Amino acid sequence: MVRIEVVTWANRKQYRVVLERYFRIRYDIYVKRRQWRAVARPINIEMDAFDTEHAVYLLAFDRAGKIVGGSRLVPTLQPHLLGNVFPGLAPDGAPRAPDIFEWTRFFVSPALRTHGGSSPVAGVVLCGVLEVARKLGIRQISVVCESFWPKRLRALGWSFAELGDVLQHEDGDIVALLIDVTPEAIASTRRAYGIDGPILADAAV
Repeated sequence: MVRIEVVTWANRKQYRVVLERYFRIRYDIYVKRRQWRAVARPINIEMDAFDTEHAVYLLAFDRAGKIVGGSRLVPTLQPHLLGNVFPGLAPDGAPRAPDIFEWTRFFVSPALRTHGGSSPVAGVVLCGVLEVARKLGIRQISVVCESFWPKRLRALGWSFAELGDVLQHEDGDIVALLIDVTPEAIASTRRAYGIDGPILADAAV
């Protein structure tokens, strides 16, 4: 059983140790394993300019309390990846609104990934992203993602618009999407992963 908990500026103190572990996991995944040179630092913690008091973190825990997945949401009225680093991915302008957040840093523990299919933990985190967004009144989420994601999200029944062309980047081909946060997307994702109902921990948001 995997549960999702949400960390914000308001409750960050009770998650201080967990957040440090989370940033170390991000370093292991993005710097050591995926070799994203742009986020490399001389310490074993991966943080960027958007890990601010405005960030909302989704942490997936297993029964033993170990972090097995995670993600991040950032309000688009604040500095964010698409608007401030990759504006060229959205030639008509990065979407910005109080009810549009950016989705970044999605990951699943390498030990739980499956070959030839998507990990069940990925389904929990994906449902968590949509459930948290709905609870926070977020209407859409923008994302800068690898070019294979549109096909994957369509297969899950997500509705979205591609904001521009694919960009060849040193860390992999990327594209920008604007995703609708809908009950239908949550329901279809649950069906795809065999999830019976909400996966947020009690009082997670």
